[in-house]
Amino acid sequence: MNGKLKIKEIAAQTGLSISTVSRVLSGKFNTSEKAKQRVMACAREYGVLDDIASGRLLINGIMVFAPSRAFDSRSDIFYYKVIQGLVNALTPHEVRLRYCGLEENNSDAALFLEKMNDPLTEAALLIGIDDPYIHALAADLGKPCILINSYDRKMRLPSVSPDHRLVGEVAMHYLIEQGHHKILNLVCLRRYTMEWRLQGIREALNAHNLPFDESRHLLLANGFSAAESERALTEFLAHCPNDLRPTAILAGGDFMALGAMNALQHAGIRVPQDISIMSIDGFNLLALHDIALTSLHVPRYELGEEAIRLLQQRLASPLRPASNILLHGTMALNASVKRLRASRTPARGDEEKLYD
Repeated sequence: MNGKLKIKEIAAQTGLSISTVSRVLSGKFNTSEKAKQRVMACAREYGVLDDIASGRLLINGIMVFAPSRAFDSRSDIFYYKVIQGLVNALTPHEVRLRYCGLEENNSDAALFLEKMNDPLTEAALLIGIDDPYIHALAADLGKPCILINSYDRKMRLPSVSPDHRLVGEVAMHYLIEQGHHKILNLVCLRRYTMEWRLQGIREALNAHNLPFDESRHLLLANGFSAAESERALTEFLAHCPNDLRPTAILAGGDFMALGAMNALQHAGIRVPQDISIMSIDGFNLLALHDIALTSLHVPRYELGEEAIRLLQQRLASPLRPASNILLHGTMALNASVKRLRASRTPARGDEEKLYD
């Protein structure tokens, strides 16, 4: 049965006109909610949505919930770019995108319910919202809802996020493979996703039989700014003997890497000749003081684009099990990391023999 015949069948089954059915399946605004629900139910029965879900978004209104800083590029460039990815992915679709600021935790539940119960809200996207009560409300309301860079601990809502653990692991593996064994991790653990990155870093060190001493290999900053990182590293260097200095710094963001570079320059330490710098972030700074920055780029536009694809699948098959999609990062290899030598993995002295 071809597409036109299916539209005729749906029209006959629902008692609606062919033009009304066509408008609904084209994602047009000018149809009633009651007619839309009848057409969508019948379209699922005939398998029409399986054919068009990847090409059309069969809703007209999406509400985006995110921390207020996400709507200002100067406050949170990462989430701001995620929202740009959403906007770009929705360009081919006739969809109204509206926004609401929510706290990451202890969110305003009344505000959330008010926005979700608005007839114009047909689906929701939650960016970086960790409040489990909000997740439970979203699941109970029954409207399609996708989490971005967040996880539903009850496994009721689908989500898309960077693979934070693997991002940390791959970045650390790269530095070790360049011959660096004394690596300082400059991080901000404001959110559990950063803790997962640190877990990946630890796993990479363990895989290479290298120790992780928090007093020498971990430097915590209160935020992701260059000024905060510069202060933290300046104090660290003041108390670190020269023979214990790291040969490389892995920074949790491009601006943190810039702060590290400033601190090193003020201390008369050259990059990368004396200490290398690598960043885990997303395209914010291409160079530090004219030195091209080696970085592992975390996906952000792609998060928005993948969230829209996941929403399309959810609309076509609302009863399918929820899933977590993890996106990989990409390496940008530049001049801020110096290769010391071919990496040698130290042998463990305490391993038992497997064979005689």
